[in-house]
Amino acid sequence: MQRVVLFDTGKPGRDIHAGADVMRQVKRYGMVVDAMAWDFVAIALAAFAADSHSLRSDSPDGWTREFELTVAVQFPNVWNELAEELARTLAFLSTDRWNFRFVPGGNTPPVPRKPVKPELDAAVLLSGGLDSLIGALDLAADGKALLAVSKLVRGDAEHQREYAERICKSHRVFNDSTTTLRRAESSQRTRSLVFISFGVLSATSLACYHRQQRATLYLCENGFIAINPPLTELRLGSLSTRTAHPVFLAGVARVLARSGIHVDIENPYRHQTKGEMLAACQDQETLAKLATGSTSCGRFLKFGYRHCGRCVPCQVRRASILAWGRVEDDTVYVHDKLGLNDEENAGFDDVRAMAMATVAAKADFGRWLGNALGSPDVPDRPALRHMLGRGIDELTALHRELGVL
Repeated sequence: MQRVVLFDTGKPGRDIHAGADVMRQVKRYGMVVDAMAWDFVAIALAAFAADSHSLRSDSPDGWTREFELTVAVQFPNVWNELAEELARTLAFLSTDRWNFRFVPGGNTPPVPRKPVKPELDAAVLLSGGLDSLIGALDLAADGKALLAVSKLVRGDAEHQREYAERICKSHRVFNDSTTTLRRAESSQRTRSLVFISFGVLSATSLACYHRQQRATLYLCENGFIAINPPLTELRLGSLSTRTAHPVFLAGVARVLARSGIHVDIENPYRHQTKGEMLAACQDQETLAKLATGSTSCGRFLKFGYRHCGRCVPCQVRRASILAWGRVEDDTVYVHDKLGLNDEENAGFDDVRAMAMATVAAKADFGRWLGNALGSPDVPDRPALRHMLGRGIDELTALHRELGVL
């Protein structure tokens, strides 16, 4: 059993802790937030702390772990009724086994001395990535006054601030400030839930929410990465994040609805490829200036705040900019020439798997797709199937351009 302190730092060297910065930032911004949403943040932080502290390499199969979490919250009766739903949702997100028990005694949200209830239309997650940039530009072009919500990530903070200042009316930046007692697990799939919980909490601070109206949180991600289809039969979808997967978002939506948190999470781009997002963006002038400065790489920190150029998100990014055709991709890629026949380039697993996927999809798309859209929680299967086909077309064009195929 391991103790985790939430919204405080606990005792250094003895306690895992998470969320101390969240408490400080909510006070600083003068946010008036929904108490149930505060519990939701506590649950997300507890799951993330456990995820970070537990190495997958220590599990029997080298990946799947089992978690038993007891979390102190303000409304334990409500959350105990939702424990199984939470466990299923997190199991899909992280491919682990989860069990929750909720007890009284959770922290209450701070009461600001000068309450701020922004008269804005919606909240939007702003990560510093290309998709969230396009989403904010489109929403602003539609006339929406936006509250940008960011989770502090080293290397992206400058982009987050720049995009928020250019596009949004207000900006909230949170740091989960999670500290473990050992080397942290690198996969950290539950970080997605933490980011969403920050967005939900911020959406409940909007003036419309306090007028008993529903609030909207926009999570903008292209449909190909959201579905994250396994590239080959030997690869699992959990090799990449499932932040915007419709099954995961449907689970979160059920949790929010049953807990009485009146926030809708919307991804307007679930039927679009990344290239289509770029081409259809309503503010092409601003996008052309900012696009290649955004961050997409799954190994950005590992490569010294540079794009590796060969991970799946980098390949999707490169394919989308090529398909867009409006600007030259001047992103600095550590591995730029993927077509070279050596271990550092075309022999890299993600490049090889993507090349195999493009060939397999062309030969028999249905067989390649397999059960990627099989869950009953996946809506609009025909539209998603067609979108995935167009995404494969973009990636095929990239591999031909680079001499991989």
